Amino acid sequence: MSSQSTNDVILVTGGTGLVGSAIQHIIETEPVGSRFGKRPGETWIFASSKDADLRDREQTKKMFEKYKPTHVIHLGALVGGLFKNMKYKLTFLRENTLINDNVLHTAYENQVKKVISCLSTCVFPDKVTYPLDETKIHLGLPHESNFGAYKEEFGCNFTSAIPTNVFGPNDNFDLEDSHVIPGLIHKCYLAKKNGTPFIVSGTGKPLRQFIYSYDLAKLFIWQLREYDDVEPVILSVGENEEVSIKDVADAIVKAVGFEGQYSFDTTRADGQFRKPASNAKLLSLIGEFDFTPFETALRKTVQWFVANYENARTGKKADGST
Repeated sequence: MSSQSTNDVILVTGGTGLVGSAIQHIIETEPVGSRFGKRPGETWIFASSKDADLRDREQTKKMFEKYKPTHVIHLGALVGGLFKNMKYKLTFLRENTLINDNVLHTAYENQVKKVISCLSTCVFPDKVTYPLDETKIHLGLPHESNFGAYKEEFGCNFTSAIPTNVFGPNDNFDLEDSHVIPGLIHKCYLAKKNGTPFIVSGTGKPLRQFIYSYDLAKLFIWQLREYDDVEPVILSVGENEEVSIKDVADAIVKAVGFEGQYSFDTTRADGQFRKPASNAKLLSLIGEFDFTPFETALRKTVQWFVANYENARTGKKADGST
């Protein structure tokens, strides 16, 4: 089962971001010794870009030498919403390739026992039968020579998680670069504050599976401790829990308490209409797991944003400050 023991050092790259901060919250608030809580003897390091520029091999190596991790949850990446992805395709490819190669190879060189990397359902093809599952990343299984290179060549226990759309406290709420939920929360908050219309980009028709960051944090901890295969696992709510962007916007309007004019700008791009993913493999392995209901998770996220607006990642504030 678990490859962990006492005196383990778990390094979380991207540790101050949405998912990293959620893992830290769970580790610090769940009962010690419980399934998702901190275990006696464990040390958790939540690293940020201040610790190392993971695009730089030498900085990455120095960080590993400093913390001497036995396990790594690798969340560090250049990320953004639909429009940022469309604008900076090459930058995303090059920088994330550098980051992943540096982290994985440095982990190998330092004999790290286990690494969990983070993929996205965006890696699945557009033209594919639904629901997505772990076998469809390449429209079916790739050649066996492409499977788990570090596992096959060096025996490393390196695997991947594939979360669906994540949201929650400590998200990036920048109006230009954020994903859909934090971006809409910020727009609706400003519309209420300034007495202006709340306008949502697109038709509102696309469907998505959203997972609350605190739920995802528990699943990462489970995967670290209890999942010892090399094949990736989709970490998601069920495919029957797809939510339309209109439903998301409606829920945000309710949670924010916005009572002004609210409409959709159908001249803006929608992105993929839907990409449902199956969590059957996850549920077959983890057993009982209670996902936070979407509206409850959204309400908690809105409450966090309103309470932490001055310190949240919002880009430029309404008055032009940052």
